[in-house]
Amino acid sequence: MTRYPMKRGARRFLVAERLGVRASATLEVRLVDLSATGARIEHDHPLTPGVACTFQFPPTLGSLVLTARVVHSMVFTSEKGEMGDGVARYQSGLFFVDVTADQQAALAAILKRLSPGCTLDDAQQRT
Repeated sequence: MTRYPMKRGARRFLVAERLGVRASATLEVRLVDLSATGARIEHDHPLTPGVACTFQFPPTLGSLVLTARVVHSMVFTSEKGEMGDGVARYQSGLFFVDVTADQQAALAAILKRLSPGCTLDDAQQRT
């Protein structure tokens, strides 16, 4: 377990106005399905519809990074966790935005490699 210091390392300042900032985090997901316009993913935490995110393919598929918007996010299934409590799994729909011609071509190549009946192992062997 990571330990953090009990005391702050620097002085904090209160912000009088409501100031919006952006924070991002990496979320490990499982790709459920993919199209030329978006993807459906499975993950452990809900996503907020309308929020922008980056969608990164693994290096074995070309390391393509696309900007996407969350269209919907809902509970897909629940399972028992390690402590016996319920753990929800979510599925979210993403819509790719501002895709360039080069990105579209790279995505088309990925879709071709992941054609119906093709597993990720098959796609990796085609590189």
